[in-house]
Amino acid sequence: MGAVSNNQVGATVEEFQSRSTDLTDGFHLLMDALELNGITNIYGLLGIPVTEIGRLWQARGNNFFSFRNEQNAGYAASVAGFLTRKPGICLTVSAPGFLNGLSALSNATTNCFPMILISGSSEREIVDLQQGDYEEMDQLNIARPFCKASFRVNRLQDIGIAVVRAVRTALSGRPGGVYLDIPARLLAQTLPAEEGKKSLFAPVDPAPAQLPSPEAVARAVEVIKGAKKPLILLGKGASYAQCDADIKALIEETGIPFTPMSMAKGVVSDTHPQCGAAARSMVLQESDVVILVGARLNWLLAHGKGKTWGNTTKKFVQIDIQANEIDSNVPITAPLVGDIGSCVNALRVALKGMAKPAEWLKAVSEKASASRAKLAVKLSTPTPMMNYFNSLGAIRDVLKAHPDTMVVNEGANALDNARMIIDQYLPRHRVDTGTWGVMGIGMGSAVAAAVETGKRVVAISGDSAFGFSGMEIETITRYNLPVTVIVMNNGGVYRGDEISPKHQISCMQFNPNTRHDLLMQAVGGIGVRVTTPEELAKALETSLASGKPTLIEAIIDPAAGVESGRIGNLNVVSQIGKNKA
Repeated sequence: MGAVSNNQVGATVEEFQSRSTDLTDGFHLLMDALELNGITNIYGLLGIPVTEIGRLWQARGNNFFSFRNEQNAGYAASVAGFLTRKPGICLTVSAPGFLNGLSALSNATTNCFPMILISGSSEREIVDLQQGDYEEMDQLNIARPFCKASFRVNRLQDIGIAVVRAVRTALSGRPGGVYLDIPARLLAQTLPAEEGKKSLFAPVDPAPAQLPSPEAVARAVEVIKGAKKPLILLGKGASYAQCDADIKALIEETGIPFTPMSMAKGVVSDTHPQCGAAARSMVLQESDVVILVGARLNWLLAHGKGKTWGNTTKKFVQIDIQANEIDSNVPITAPLVGDIGSCVNALRVALKGMAKPAEWLKAVSEKASASRAKLAVKLSTPTPMMNYFNSLGAIRDVLKAHPDTMVVNEGANALDNARMIIDQYLPRHRVDTGTWGVMGIGMGSAVAAAVETGKRVVAISGDSAFGFSGMEIETITRYNLPVTVIVMNNGGVYRGDEISPKHQISCMQFNPNTRHDLLMQAVGGIGVRVTTPEELAKALETSLASGKPTLIEAIIDPAAGVESGRIGNLNVVSQIGKNKA
């Protein structure tokens, strides 16, 4: 329990003599509450009015990771939440700092990552009358549409319960983001330390298990047993659930092939004989029953409709903790509402002894093997300049020997091709752009991955995506984190060979003389520039062995890549002049 002495709060001699108890203030109560809830790491950017929190937090022996932009600190906090199943904490200043953090908070909510954004704010009575306070903004109400809940603390006695409510809200049900508003004046207010101590507590069972009903389990079992070509589709919710052994057991006991969404790669190894990722088009189109485990039928899965899913009528079994997610795009034949661990184990018991779909699994395995063989040729084919295939193939071969390495991935072509080429062997070892496909998550995510796991991190980024958060390489070097950043540099957005109009360089091109490797050297890290797959593999091996902050600039053919990666169908194109000669 933090406390301040009487003379630290400006007491008069008379007041000091009349007091027989220590005092505490808003700074200490907030820190006490966070520690009581198991928080030791805070990500953020300090300034008025929250600077002192960072200093005091570190003085206690805790960690404060200070970023160059609040958005990147927020991405780090959200990834910390995903990896640890504890709310990641992001601390910002008011107004502009809050708004920078808000984009990350909204992304956390969309991706179901538990995160709490704490921001200092102006006094409400001034904000409500719009009297022009320093960085005046109604942050409480601005945050509400973008997170699960938005709370403000107006009394010191309520700091403890506010933190508990934020923690429980972030973790319970479908996880997500919470905003906690701390008016500046509250931080310096005092009350007796003993009274403050009594106001603090930790929540009991903040994320309780939610068991599916027996009727729902029986319905799902009937549908699964009636399938000729069943498929298990793993989403990042399956990764977050941390019931990896149970999911693997369900897959192996039933003999059903599976395919993972990108951040579910590694829940069961990509090299598992039942993995149908290399036959993704086939399994999505030909399957007759699809068991969704922590995956949503959103745009990433073509909303469960159209040619992606073939012309056959499919039945869906959907495991989700949030009931209103069911039937969001297509009718769900057998909804299983509950937490993933409970639902998976209920299915295991009820499906015990189920006949395995041997012919279907054989067909999937043969298709996957053929696809991998074709890909292997692309990965090993030499080209005058590196392309995405042979460069990522070199990275894949190195990482295969280091399966415990965390992989962070962002970009368009750098993202899509790496997701396809680089295998994951262990759960929660891949972090990427998630549901929104956000560019700029890379460096913040890399920091959190290194901090929260203590493992080496390889962050693979396109040169465009890297630009969103590139200055955070200084953060990486400042904290001496074992992060290797690989910038796939083809000189532009998507690709670097677009013809420029006469009056100005193309809006899709970058400066061809950019040297990201020298930027890394300028902030105290190791910078390397490579032009061949062999050089790339050697540089990556060296960086992993050293464990030192490193940036490898991989020069890619400007003509490599396609617009919008693998979602070019979403790109709106002008029709004017299309049919003219």
